[in-house]
Amino acid sequence: MKIYKYLIITSTLITILGCGAYSFTGASIPAGTETFQVNRFENNALLVEPGLERDFKLALEDLLQNQTNLTLVTSNGDLVYEGEITEYRISPTTATSQNTAAQNRLTIGVKVRFFNRTNVEDDLDQSFSFFYDYPGSAQLIGGQKDTAHEEIFERITQDIFNATLAKW
Repeated sequence: MKIYKYLIITSTLITILGCGAYSFTGASIPAGTETFQVNRFENNALLVEPGLERDFKLALEDLLQNQTNLTLVTSNGDLVYEGEITEYRISPTTATSQNTAAQNRLTIGVKVRFFNRTNVEDDLDQSFSFFYDYPGSAQLIGGQKDTAHEEIFERITQDIFNATLAKW
């Protein structure tokens, strides 16, 4: 009976210790990497939405803090994210028989430069974009605009995370 007890304890410890090198978020953070910083993202889109660059920066910081154990710093981070918002566009996607928009699409595009100071081979310079569709009869204002931005930012920041830390 004692041998079964020791086998269960030993197998439990091996399982727990074996999972120590993995992250449930899929992050592959190199050893010695402890900090990250997110620099300002300039809004270089033709259609400028006030505050968009601040909101995007905060969304990226929040995602990295929630999905890693890295510490946010304002300078000299082991991982550095920067770039610009390159696209903010509203366009019709479908039309009605009266030649009006039945559905519109908000598209936001971001160019990201990622620097890994602990492993330069991981550096990245890539563009990401996503969209939000809404009825053509609706105006993208107030709460609906906030919802659109949140959904787009959620997808773009997760794509950035996957490309830089999850290596997908």
